[in-house]
Amino acid sequence: MRRGSFSLKDLPAWCVLNDVAFANVKATDIEGRGLGSVAEKDLIDEGGNSEAPTLLTIPRDLVLSAEGVEEYAKENKDFRQLLDTAGHRSTRGDVLLFLLVQLVLSSPDYMGGLGPATPWTQYFSLLPSHVPTPTMWTESELSHLRGTSLEPAVSAKLTALTKEFDDLREKVATLPFWDEVFSIDELITVQDWILLDALYRSRSLGLPQSGEAMVPCLDLVNHSNEANAYFEENKNGEVVLRLREGYKVLSGSEITIDYGRDKSPAEMLFSYGFVDPGSVARSIILPLEPLSDDPLATAKLHAFGTSPKLKVAQNENGTVYWTAPFAYLMCLNEEDGLQFKVLQETDGSRHLKMFWQDTDITNEPGAIVNHIRGHELYPIFELRVITILLTIFREKYEELTNNRDRDETSGLARKEIWEAVSCLKSIETDIFEKCIKLLDDEETRLFGDEIVLKYLNSTMPDQNDLAAEAANDEEDFS
Repeated sequence: MRRGSFSLKDLPAWCVLNDVAFANVKATDIEGRGLGSVAEKDLIDEGGNSEAPTLLTIPRDLVLSAEGVEEYAKENKDFRQLLDTAGHRSTRGDVLLFLLVQLVLSSPDYMGGLGPATPWTQYFSLLPSHVPTPTMWTESELSHLRGTSLEPAVSAKLTALTKEFDDLREKVATLPFWDEVFSIDELITVQDWILLDALYRSRSLGLPQSGEAMVPCLDLVNHSNEANAYFEENKNGEVVLRLREGYKVLSGSEITIDYGRDKSPAEMLFSYGFVDPGSVARSIILPLEPLSDDPLATAKLHAFGTSPKLKVAQNENGTVYWTAPFAYLMCLNEEDGLQFKVLQETDGSRHLKMFWQDTDITNEPGAIVNHIRGHELYPIFELRVITILLTIFREKYEELTNNRDRDETSGLARKEIWEAVSCLKSIETDIFEKCIKLLDDEETRLFGDEIVLKYLNSTMPDQNDLAAEAANDEEDFS
């Protein structure tokens, strides 16, 4: 759907009308950074007991949170109908429905009536029509993610967004007004829904009181690992941007906030469309799947309760470590002492229970390592887990390095996207390489463990038995 027109030069008037106050700061277009905010004069925080200088104040009624969506639904009966039919599942989903209405209201393609415009209707037209998050990349650009932890995440997200849009279309088909809006020349498409999701992911933030929300004008402040400003909510519910204690910002310099210093490079690229090379956060999250030949696979997944994940990370000293509670569950079987039982309640309901050595551990599946650590075969369990993880790490490392030659040139990818993916691949390759070295050493140690050696020897066939079996086979053959 075509976007409405609202330029940056119109923003000051919009701010005056809606009580948004910039203080010695202005929004502007920054080369290589898109829209941002810069200081109009030297800004200094003297520290001490005085309150940090205020740079921007946004009134509470402009904050697009769960509360803000509900307030709009009270004013617009058509939106109330849409929200009650297709919403109330999550804050994100409700905000996306609100943004969808603003997209329609502000578009020159729409000539119908949909209630009065809001301050967000105009402001929405200022937001970019393309967001550099991977869900909005071309197929050629997405191909550069091959081998990274982001590849399956983006694929799953695009599938989920398509399903969300199809579900939305199905639900509005029961609402004559909205069905007509969606059906007129197919003005609203799945690409619009993908855009709204990208805008929300790249511009939402967590507020202390209002929770997950979008805040106009504050979303024009870019990220820096060494941010010179921070935001908060005051007692009136206003969102306030302040200069960090002890900081000095020269006139013309950019005002920045921290989008999340603990977010991994993949998460930054997924949500915001860039990788911060100065960030010290180094981690990778991969999906874990049960072993294909495990007869208890379905029961294990059900008992675990959430989608299994493998997280590998590197601290500031360069040391790597991993966490994967489900990996221990993957490596256990009935012979070890793992059991599943179905409990039937008096009301007829049935529940799956998980036991380790006859102890009920149903309520703590993620802590199973604490239960098995005292078992005499714990080194064997460790070796099984390490063998599985080594296989995963080696496959990912090989996939990344094999694609390196193909990615020597950006091809059809935009320069900033190719550079971001190259940075991500370099970081993840380094982490996988270190993990392989760490687990190789641990595997070598375990193969020298007396318990492991004794266990492995006990599982090897007796040589006399092998000779007898061979003799029998020869006799049968003759």
